[in-house]
Amino acid sequence: MGIVLHESVLLPDFQDSYYSIFRSDMLEPMTVRDIQAIQDAVAEYWPNVRWVETTGSTNADLLKEGDPGTVLIADEQTAGKGRLGRHWVSPKGSQLAMSMVIDVPDEVPPFGLLSIAPGVAVTDVVPQARLKWPNDVQIGGKKIAGILSALDLPRVIVGIGINVAMRTEDLPVETATALNLEGLDVDFDDFTADILLAMGKRLNQWREGDPQLLEDYRAVCSTIGQHVRLEMREGEETVTGTVTGINDEGEVLIDGSAFSVGDVHHLRPTS
Repeated sequence: MGIVLHESVLLPDFQDSYYSIFRSDMLEPMTVRDIQAIQDAVAEYWPNVRWVETTGSTNADLLKEGDPGTVLIADEQTAGKGRLGRHWVSPKGSQLAMSMVIDVPDEVPPFGLLSIAPGVAVTDVVPQARLKWPNDVQIGGKKIAGILSALDLPRVIVGIGINVAMRTEDLPVETATALNLEGLDVDFDDFTADILLAMGKRLNQWREGDPQLLEDYRAVCSTIGQHVRLEMREGEETVTGTVTGINDEGEVLIDGSAFSVGDVHHLRPTS
């Protein structure tokens, strides 16, 4: 088991057997035990899976060197970056932190849909999760994972960090959470393989222009129907209104007006 519990009760209605209820805050470090087993499990999508104990940033490493189909997993990132250049905290042994490289097809699908594909992949594996537009993965309104894509045509590097096992006092902000704090225990290797398989499927849907991706995104997007405040880039206007949907480009619709990921600095519910 990835996390040590004094008592563990399997939940019968969960999709996968490695989830359980927590009765202890004694945590084992999350780390890859068998990289070859993970590689074998995900080879259909990812023929080159690597693991390192520590690095500055998995995204930066693969931007320097990484062919499509490459995955880099790290126990610790010391210089990770999130959206808008925000510092991304990746404490050692607490997250599934990794980046992967995919190629961009000649007929490029909307990049707005690339932003949403990885988040949908996480909800495939963690059905309790919902997505705040565009791709904040949340449970109960608290962020459990962050995603950042970097264009380096003809490649895209997709990075993700999922809080797997953390103590409350170690969370970077009050609005964050972790799988263990939500009562979910995972076997780290199995969970890593499942996320990579879901990522492969959903990123392929993006590359192929499969409409199922957007349909499934809309079904798990908690932002739809909310009254929100949208803050544009610095010095630009603020918009308030109701989110009426997500269009075919992956843009958020607020009272019928479309806004892309690149337009938005913050998007928050007003209540």
